[in-house]
Amino acid sequence: MYDNLGKNLITIFSLFLFTAALAHAANYTTPNLYQLQGGSLNITYSTSGFDGQAHFSYQNGKQVLNFSGDQIRTVGTEVGTLVSVTVFRTIDSGSTTFTVLIPRVNLDSNLGAAIKTQGINTQHKFSMIPNLNLGQTDVYKFTALTGKASFVYF
Repeated sequence: MYDNLGKNLITIFSLFLFTAALAHAANYTTPNLYQLQGGSLNITYSTSGFDGQAHFSYQNGKQVLNFSGDQIRTVGTEVGTLVSVTVFRTIDSGSTTFTVLIPRVNLDSNLGAAIKTQGINTQHKFSMIPNLNLGQTDVYKFTALTGKASFVYF
């Protein structure tokens, strides 16, 4: 008799904890603004702006590039969201993209949280001479980024 009572109490308590966790999770806010720095990079990414479009600002030293809308590519993955922009393009020797890994973040009423992530500069090599396109054609440079994820009203 007491054995079943113990099992029932554990089941009820587990359901209570699960329900409380779901109710608490429903109160989280997802960030819409990410401000990141690392090395010579300063990155600002907003998932939406006044115009309803995503915006991405890339600063590498003195080079400043701004992107919006379909110039920004996003891919959701198990490790977070990959957000990519093309920062350099040529007709005959390839291009360079910058990708930032946006982690999943839950915000409480503070509407801001410190984050650590990675930025990836990828040089996509290309040659008009087919034999020079053999082997690895993408070269990666990782940069540790730190900053803040927040929720703002646009």
